[in-house]
Amino acid sequence: MATTKEMTAGAPLPLILNFTFPLLLGNILQQTYSLVDAAIVGKFLGINDLAAIGASTSVVFLILGFCNGCCCGFGIPVAQKFGAKDYKTMRRYVTVGLQLAALMSVAIAVLTSVYCADILRNMQTPEAIFHGAYYYLLVTFIGVPCTFFYNLLSSIIRALGDSKTPFWFLLFSTVLNILLDLFCILVSGWGVLGAGIATVISQGVSAVLCYFYMYKHFPILRGTADDRKFRLPLAKNLLYIGVPMGLQFSITAIGSIMLQSANNALGTACVAAFTAAMRIKMFFICAFESLGIAMATYAGQNYGAGKPERIWQGIKASSLMMLAYAACTSALLLLASDKISLLFVDASETEILDNTVLFLHASCYFFPVLGLLCILRYTIQGAGYTNLAMFSGVSEMIARTLVSLYAVPVFGFLAVCYGDPAAWIAADLFLVPAFVYVYRKLKSAKQSATIL
Repeated sequence: MATTKEMTAGAPLPLILNFTFPLLLGNILQQTYSLVDAAIVGKFLGINDLAAIGASTSVVFLILGFCNGCCCGFGIPVAQKFGAKDYKTMRRYVTVGLQLAALMSVAIAVLTSVYCADILRNMQTPEAIFHGAYYYLLVTFIGVPCTFFYNLLSSIIRALGDSKTPFWFLLFSTVLNILLDLFCILVSGWGVLGAGIATVISQGVSAVLCYFYMYKHFPILRGTADDRKFRLPLAKNLLYIGVPMGLQFSITAIGSIMLQSANNALGTACVAAFTAAMRIKMFFICAFESLGIAMATYAGQNYGAGKPERIWQGIKASSLMMLAYAACTSALLLLASDKISLLFVDASETEILDNTVLFLHASCYFFPVLGLLCILRYTIQGAGYTNLAMFSGVSEMIARTLVSLYAVPVFGFLAVCYGDPAAWIAADLFLVPAFVYVYRKLKSAKQSATIL
């Protein structure tokens, strides 16, 4: 039977490391699928189809990022109530979160599907890849409810201190995704459309299985009929925490869309290089995201338990792990980017390969900046200050927009390569003082409670 895990006592480093490891394996699985997906498309369907998927990457991040951010936000009150041992309210938050997910995901799916073509045209998507990009994006939008529920259920389970169970479901989803990819693309001949269908089906199946597993194997989530009622005050609190987290991802994605639109205007070769480089980069930076998600749960539980000093201890421990990983990863990319890029592009495509390597080298120098961003942002969110963390996304958006409007027209693809690092720096300039502010507020609240 699955077990819950409290992180409100004990040495922070091993607790965070043990919680992060399954998350990291899960993210590696997701990025492995993304790499395999792009490799299958690039090698068997060609550069245009690879570019078709890449042309919609930022839009997918805009919509799915909002959904995933809301899911992470909905899990924060669950973690806080779990840390405070208020299990009745915790169960009610779970119920209301699932109800909100049903309403929000269907509304998002309908709205985005209707405007799918207009979105791609506004992004200056080249005509040569427009058809493939449209069908890939449309299927992704239709499958939003599958993605929403899958991520929400995983977020709830992680809030209880269990990061292993979501990993096993993610493993199942990834294997199923790859098998369906091969069938839909190579056997059925559905092209880029098949890649989208494979992703949606695999996440839908995993979401259904995860739901039944969660209620069967986590007794703490089983409640009375009264616990399963919709409660407006709880819904408002979930939206107050979840929507800013979702908007933070979306605001960040708006800057990414601006950057990708500027890159799309440079031609199909630059779009293909951007696609390959982003797949590789996302594979290597998923550890930072995993560490951040772990800190959100860690901070949420310790916030609920009234232990702000442990949050600061967790920041120091996670930063140490982040720096060690960043050093190893940066060294690997500096030495082997050209060889890794050959997974997606034939050696004869020298321009695409050179641009891919340039992008990866520019990014890896700034990995410690990105790692700090993830740790601080998720910690602030875990403490319940999601509105404050959202403004770091605004900083990223402004930085990417400025690069897109003023640097890319002058320096071309070189400026695209430094769009993300510029955004990471801008976000950290906001997040460092923001965390200091939040930490002081938490300590002040604890002192006031002690006096009373």
